[in-house]
Amino acid sequence: MRIAALFIALLLAGCSRSGWHMTDISGAMPRLDFHLSQYGRPVTGADFRGKVVALYFGYTHCPDVCPETLANMTDILGKVGSKDVVVLFVTVDPDRDTAPVLEEYTHAFSPQIVGLRGSANALAALARTYRVAYSVKKGPPYEVMHSNAVFFFDRDGDARLVTTSTSDTVGMAADVKRLLN
Repeated sequence: MRIAALFIALLLAGCSRSGWHMTDISGAMPRLDFHLSQYGRPVTGADFRGKVVALYFGYTHCPDVCPETLANMTDILGKVGSKDVVVLFVTVDPDRDTAPVLEEYTHAFSPQIVGLRGSANALAALARTYRVAYSVKKGPPYEVMHSNAVFFFDRDGDARLVTTSTSDTVGMAADVKRLLN
């Protein structure tokens, strides 16, 4: 009887709303940790401590999902209004997304969106860490596939939230403001 009551209590606790608009992944994913390049300069996850970080994998030649996601992220940045938020755009197509191409592309959206690239091994390791799927088929035709998940990390670099849709910019901005506090 006690086991059944405990099971029901745990089940009901799992059904309670956390108050987040995005999915709470606190404790379920690793901290923000990587060694990549930001426009030709080496950077690590530790370089972004003290900021709320959104992590997104994509590529500059993406015809639809990436520009829409980055436009929504730019809207969220505007709604939040804090320089303590940064979006890390990790290219899954580093052969075409050179440092200058990546910098021009990300800055067209917002100076708070930072383009990152790395070796095939570094990219694969980071994608594996966050269970992000991607593939590049150099063709012809040249085809790139990638996950649309956006991960959010708190100021300490801990994974806190994830979403696969950035259309609710008002709700997402509210979540980011909570992470800032």
